[in-house]
Amino acid sequence: MADTGRDRQLQKSPNRGSNQIAVRSYNERLILQLVRRHGNLTKPEASRATGLSANAVSVIFRALEDEDLLIREAPLRGQIGQPSTPMRLNPDARHYFGLKIGRRSADLVLINFVGVVLSSISIAYPYPMPDDILEFVKTGTRQLLKDTRMTRKRVFGFGIAMPFEFWKWTDETDMPRDAMDEWRTVDFPALISQIVPWQVEVANDATAACGAELTFSMSDETQDSIYIFVGTLVGGGVVLNGSVFFGRSGNAGGFGPLRVPFGPEGANRLIDHASLFVLERMLREAGCEAADLLADPGLWSAHADIVDRWLDRAALAIAYAIASSLSVIDFEAVVIDGSFPEDVRSALVSKVTSAFFAMDLRGLPIPSISAGRWGAIARAVGAAALPLNESYSINQNTLLRH
Repeated sequence: MADTGRDRQLQKSPNRGSNQIAVRSYNERLILQLVRRHGNLTKPEASRATGLSANAVSVIFRALEDEDLLIREAPLRGQIGQPSTPMRLNPDARHYFGLKIGRRSADLVLINFVGVVLSSISIAYPYPMPDDILEFVKTGTRQLLKDTRMTRKRVFGFGIAMPFEFWKWTDETDMPRDAMDEWRTVDFPALISQIVPWQVEVANDATAACGAELTFSMSDETQDSIYIFVGTLVGGGVVLNGSVFFGRSGNAGGFGPLRVPFGPEGANRLIDHASLFVLERMLREAGCEAADLLADPGLWSAHADIVDRWLDRAALAIAYAIASSLSVIDFEAVVIDGSFPEDVRSALVSKVTSAFFAMDLRGLPIPSISAGRWGAIARAVGAAALPLNESYSINQNTLLRH
């Protein structure tokens, strides 16, 4: 059979299978991950991409189909030999809840196996408190199950995306320090486990957002990338070897503290320029109501001059952060997302690109720079992806550490 561009793309995958029965679970995860990244996969394509024998691939496809994880598409006809039947993920195979706890709001989503948000609910608050979030989860899960006419048995996990160490950033976010101290001693995932019957996973909020982009948007070709998420505080994530790299403390890719070569003393970090709290302060200084702007996407254009000044400032800081990161690892791609309207995100990506290419880039690899897919809901979707990936994906970085 003639080699195709798709074949060459599949064969670039760094993950190779094993024909040993003892690692069947790894091979099944590998096949599922390839199907997820490429949309569908035939048995011959799977065999070429993984190095597995045709018989091994047939056994895996049959097992995954028996579990309703994969479903058949129409056979591909018009080729030499027997027609191949592509397999794709079954959207209804599994469902997951994702909870984002932010500094200004919380989001709860219910997604299917391919990342489609079936229903969502949100609340806003001056600052987050554990008891309020727990009540939101109790009422929210019931509401979303009712909205989607879904039983608890069809849900297979609950993910939490939240900033680690709420109490360390009270000055920047104007949150009361004594109230935020309550988060120091609370084991919030354990509290969630007491009120929901599902597997519970937790990650830093921006790292989870990176996971949403990788799981449901990135192609199999992108192995090493930077993900930057602009929220109340700017953060992000790192993808290495095609998997999210969490790091020793779970905060890998927390770009906020990265130094940039401008700003007054004590305000020369990325967080001091590319965070939404900076825009809030700029709006208040101009006599505008920041809370209304950040809650209503339609109001951003009403303050376009202030937003544009903040975008210039944020873009330059992000460009410096990208350049610094590229001096450590030769990332192929940079993805930028955040809690703002799509046109603002596009403007930020454009300005970051211009600022980056205006720099002295000698000695640095040149990555692609693009906008993320999910926007404000990325962290909640990434939270829902945590239990999904724990059960059905391969983390190459974890494998390499053993």
